[in-house]
Amino acid sequence: MLKKSLMAAIVGISMLGATPVLSQGVGHTWFMRGNIVKVDSTGTVVCIGKADGAEVGQTLKVYRIVRHPGPRKSAGPDFHRQEVGEVRIDHVFDDHFAHVTVTKGRPARNDIVELQRNH
Repeated sequence: MLKKSLMAAIVGISMLGATPVLSQGVGHTWFMRGNIVKVDSTGTVVCIGKADGAEVGQTLKVYRIVRHPGPRKSAGPDFHRQEVGEVRIDHVFDDHFAHVTVTKGRPARNDIVELQRNH
């Protein structure tokens, strides 16, 4: 009986810890968060919103994943992040997305955006 109670408590605590992930949706949390999802004549949209702590005026560095050509030379990754620009948040329109203005470089769809933290 104690073993069942202990297992039930562990499952309950695990579910409480997963609540932020569930509330944002698995797609946002694991696959899209931090990506540029749209770049066209109407503007640029990033997958960072209120749930991520995004605020108007914040600056995000933009990175592109660059693969290393040729065969792998080590056990490490065969790619790296290359900084390609910066964007500024103009409007956070829900928990997951924000409109941004490109302030530096030429960011493209699927590039990665990262909020600059003050240390």
